[in-house]
Formats: sequence, C-alpha cells, structure tokens
Amino acid sequence: MREQVAERNARLAGGAPPATSAVVAVATGAGMHALYEELGVHVVEGGATMNPSTSELLEAIEAVDAHEVVVLPNSPNVIMAAEEAAKLADRLVRVVPTRAPQEGLAALLAFDSGHGAAANADAVADAIDALAVGGVAEAARDDPDGRFAIGDAVGYRGDELVAWGDPAQTLERTLTALTDGAELVTCIAGQAAPLDEQAVAAAVPDGVELDYHDGGQPAWWWLLCAE
Repeated sequence: MREQVAERNARLAGGAPPATSAVVAVATGAGMHALYEELGVHVVEGGATMNPSTSELLEAIEAVDAHEVVVLPNSPNVIMAAEEAAKLADRLVRVVPTRAPQEGLAALLAFDSGHGAAANADAVADAIDALAVGGVAEAARDDPDGRFAIGDAVGYRGDELVAWGDPAQTLERTLTALTDGAELVTCIAGQAAPLDEQAVAAAVPDGVELDYHDGGQPAWWWLLCAE
C-alpha cells in the first residue's frame, strides 16, 4: 500500500488541477487515521462503536475544500447516517456503502480528486468488487453452539465466521480463507493485538505479500483486506 500511495500522490501532484472532489471517511484508531490522512482524506472519528452522528458527518462534509464529496461510512452502522448527511449537505455528495475501514482504505487508491463525486464513487465501488475483506477479533460472548468462549479469537471473511480459538491458529486459518487467489494482503493491527508483526507474517500463506500497519483500532485485533 505504501508504494501505491506514493504512486498516487505523485500522479496527483504532477500539475493536477484544484480538487473537484474530496473524501470524508469514518475511522477509529490513531494509526488508521494516519493511513487515511496520507491519502488526503478528512477523517471522522467513529469511536469504539463506529457510530458517529449525522451532524458530525455533515460538519465534516461541509469542512472539506472541494465542490463535491465522496463519503465512506466504513461500517454498516454508519451507512444510513451518511446518506442522511448527504441529503442535508450544501454540495453534491455520493455515499459509497463501505462496510469496513480497511475496505475503504484499499479502494481509495482508485480515487482521483480531479474527477467529480459521481465518477469517483463509481470507481471506488468498482475497486471494492476486487477485494476480499475480513478480520480477527476477541470474542465478546460465548458461542451458543459451543465453538468458542469469551476471550477466544474469532475470524471472519466478510460476515462469515471461518475460524475460532487460539489467536495464531485463528489468524492463519482466516488468512488462508481470505487470500485464495490473492497476491497481496493488508493487515492493520489493533491496539490489543496479541501477536507482533513477525508472527503475523508467519501466518500469511506462501506466495502472498503482506502489507502490515499499526491501526490502533480498539475493536479488532487485525483488520484484513486481500486483493
């Protein structure tokens, strides 16, 4: 991702006209904020529950220095509030219904500030179609089917539970499920992730490149995106 960001920034800096559109995205965690801000995104803090208000989103939309805006809610909980804020805004706004921050981050590499919000929303949405998104978190409750207990690791591919139990084994199985046919996996580590970067790298399947970042998000040990 670092190389892609550098290439994109160089392209946009090479005599690019003033921004036609800009991006507002919801995220939490200092590292995650920094990753978005490197791409010139105005970040709205989502908090532990990733649930900012409509007024917070509207304030961010109106604060950006661009004629049009693309909003990335980055959570199912935020999509309706983002769409409401778009209706109330004093400029053209398009909402791309991203469901996870790592999804929005990867898809943003298709964004071009010289294009309008509608074209950019289509480009970002198309980029999302090429991604596989998942993550590993700490279980907050016992599984009624007895598969895992509070404190165990649970791994998801999209909304599908694909692994559970020990953190290292769960991460490895989740990465295997997520990276089938992929060349690159981005891993964004949370503030309480129980394994370091070296251990994460050891869990990545052979032939898949790892792009690792510290996100500092509270709810997920590892946010994952394969492409």
